[in-house]
Amino acid sequence: MFTDKILLITGGTGTFGNAVLKGFLETKIKEVRIFSRDEKKQDDMRKEYADSKLKFYIGNVRDSSSLRDAMIGVDLVFHAAALKQVPSCEFFPVEALRTNAIGTENMLNAAIDAKVERVIILSTDKAVYPINAMGISKAMMEKIAVAKSRVATDTTTISITRYGNVMASRGSVIPLFIKQIQEGHPLTITDPAMSRFMMTIEDAVDLVVYAFENGNPGDTFVQKAAACTLETLALALKKLLKVDTPITVIGTRHGEKLYETLLTREEMAVAEDLGGYYRVPADNRDLNYSQYFSEGREEVALNLDYNSHNIDQKDVAGMCDLLLKLECVQMALRGEKVEV
Repeated sequence: MFTDKILLITGGTGTFGNAVLKGFLETKIKEVRIFSRDEKKQDDMRKEYADSKLKFYIGNVRDSSSLRDAMIGVDLVFHAAALKQVPSCEFFPVEALRTNAIGTENMLNAAIDAKVERVIILSTDKAVYPINAMGISKAMMEKIAVAKSRVATDTTTISITRYGNVMASRGSVIPLFIKQIQEGHPLTITDPAMSRFMMTIEDAVDLVVYAFENGNPGDTFVQKAAACTLETLALALKKLLKVDTPITVIGTRHGEKLYETLLTREEMAVAEDLGGYYRVPADNRDLNYSQYFSEGREEVALNLDYNSHNIDQKDVAGMCDLLLKLECVQMALRGEKVEV
């Protein structure tokens, strides 16, 4: 489906954008457009890839005019532009709203106007039962995407991919732990029992491609992922790097959950099990409020949500196997310095 197509990646200079880009450049795709604010990162990518398929567009999802120009002739969009750091979103929640929610609406309006075939939107487990500003803004982003999917069926198929923790993504805990080990500092853990989903970047790319190939309007796709506690993760890294670095428990930070949820129990009641993935169809109820007040769904009460606490969790040996797939871990094993 990618042969001779033009793909636009918003936020294309980030971890997800780079990973998805590598996969798509290996296909027979005609052109990949990188849309982002940072000209330095774009220049770095231009030099690194030196690929004639790659085109760069400076712009901001908050600016609908810059999106409109970048969207001309585009067939497919992967929307990864976002503010994703929980602490910064807590301090500047309106900024998170402007980028993650309103920026997504701007992108979708531009895609629909340009008659883009398919749009895949990147979301996060923090959008499920959100307790922080980043999660709330991403939850609103999902609602906007589903609402737009109802009115764009004749032109553009809009679907959502929802992710857990992508291991070794920028600003995540694994590079931090490795850096602390290399610098001789204790490993700082908020809560040893805190659990997280663990996905490789390759898993993340697979989910994007799967959604492009199989998405219906308003679908949300979740990949079945591994999970572990932070204590298990730290012990696995210590075992791989053959160190006895002490662990310091610093307590849960503002806006953090004990565990993350990828699907609510309400979503599990309607989710389609596709083997390695779940598909949650759009809630296409209209404004007939009987379905909210006088009619319910008994099966909702019989379901559990899909979270990192209630699925089989990796032990230390299992996490060692997963961690060995990461470039930052391989760098550490070779004695190379790892930056966060």
